[in-house]
Amino acid sequence: MRIALAQLNATVGDFGSNVQGMVRAAQQAAARGAEVVAFPELSLPGYPPRDLVEKPSFLDRNTEELERLAQLTADLDISIICGYASRSDSPVGKRALNSAAVIERGKVIFRQHKTLLPTYDVFDEARYFRPADKVELFKLRGIPVALTICEDAWNDKTYWSQRLYQRDPVEELFAQGAELLLCINASPFSMEKRAVRRKIYSAVARRYNKPVLYVNQVGGDDHLVFDGSSFAMNARGEVIASARSFEEDLILVDLTTGTADQRENLQDEEEAVYQALVLGTRDYIRKCGFKKVLIGLSGGIDSSLVAAVAVEAVGKENVMGVAMPGPFSSDHSVRDAHAMAERLGIRCETISINDPYHSVLQQLAPVFDGLKPDVAEENVQARLRGVTLMALSNKFGAMVLTTGNKSELAVGYCTLYGDMCGGLAVISDIPKTLVYRLSRIANKNLNDAIPESVFTKPPSAELRPDQKDSDSLPEYDVLDRILEAYVEQNHSPKVIASSLSLPLELVQDIVRKVNINEYKRQQAAPGLKVTSKAFGIGRRFPIAQRFAE
Repeated sequence: MRIALAQLNATVGDFGSNVQGMVRAAQQAAARGAEVVAFPELSLPGYPPRDLVEKPSFLDRNTEELERLAQLTADLDISIICGYASRSDSPVGKRALNSAAVIERGKVIFRQHKTLLPTYDVFDEARYFRPADKVELFKLRGIPVALTICEDAWNDKTYWSQRLYQRDPVEELFAQGAELLLCINASPFSMEKRAVRRKIYSAVARRYNKPVLYVNQVGGDDHLVFDGSSFAMNARGEVIASARSFEEDLILVDLTTGTADQRENLQDEEEAVYQALVLGTRDYIRKCGFKKVLIGLSGGIDSSLVAAVAVEAVGKENVMGVAMPGPFSSDHSVRDAHAMAERLGIRCETISINDPYHSVLQQLAPVFDGLKPDVAEENVQARLRGVTLMALSNKFGAMVLTTGNKSELAVGYCTLYGDMCGGLAVISDIPKTLVYRLSRIANKNLNDAIPESVFTKPPSAELRPDQKDSDSLPEYDVLDRILEAYVEQNHSPKVIASSLSLPLELVQDIVRKVNINEYKRQQAAPGLKVTSKAFGIGRRFPIAQRFAE
């Protein structure tokens, strides 16, 4: 049997475009001799649809568009497997099911619903869907196939030391006599995730001594980036077919002969992170209806990386940089910002905030009389830059990309309604130390667009004379190790201090900063998730709380 795996970039709710994409892919697969083509989880409505699932009209549209897909492909001699949201007929539980349909010659011949509904990290499927009561085999071109949806195949007892679920749908299906596992997925990218997937499915293939096929979504949807990276394995758990990462792709697997398409995957994880940022930025801008972006260029490494990503995402003609020098900005900052803009080929405007800053201070002087200058005056500068960028955004219809990194956002080293203003926080899940490494990748792609001086000068917000980040924070290589242990691994300050051989007082101070700045993060622009635990929908802590470790 020849099976095509089609990883598509669906847009949530754009049924027309999503169906057109599936029709084109089905035609392409049929032309190449495929007998089956499989699309990702919820490929019809796009993933994740979130509260759209609670709209009866949304579920009705899923049913209508599934029928339309069947009719548009009725003349193709190919079986089509796609994901959609169906209506539950159960008198209890949620009204919707996360489903897969098998279409042949214009008719739906089989449906399978998702059994295991994840409710961890960024997933909240139990909020929307009712789990399937049972799983059943179906005959695909005469072969009994186990058709599963994403999480249903992530519960193998030979791989996990502690499973999340009692049931194992894959085990149930192979007990019924399955000869093949075909899994449709919408699995978001994070560092090392691609390797983990292959290990899990390799364990399944070896356990049952059967081939495994895995098709995954690709593209950006709000916080999430889907990398595709679809694959097929033989019964020994060896990869025999692979699709590209971060691109739409269609690969063909011949299970009879063992021949298959092998596309190049990005093997280096930091290269993959960079491409995830490019794809996530491109799709967020495009799917939100924008074409152009604005970036406040400080001459620092963070804004430089964001500008480079933006150029790769939407093209240099659609990127505008804005240098906004203030009373404490260094000459080299403005010089570096313009040098990089010139190398990238983007427009760069200089709009000084000096006069507005002094005007605001003059207006505040009667109220501030007798008080020493402090963070209030510093933040006026950041907020004037935010006002400037948002004015330009309104005038030119361009989305502002914020430039704060994960390290700063973690400890609150950022200004609400200032440098946090914008529509997308491109590098909010990128620790500062990783920012430098990704910027080297950007330079490799873009002919050394970021000047070397940007890499070597000490990081500074330049909101007071001779300010450096190290005045308020430990060195970033130390800070990032603490943050990874606390935010991503949930270790206590005592464990962190001991394992990293750091003073407990230092770790406690960083943890305190993380905890008291939750109110800032919950008002931040959405960011792109690339690590195992990103701020945003995957990390849900209360703002008003007094738990202390």
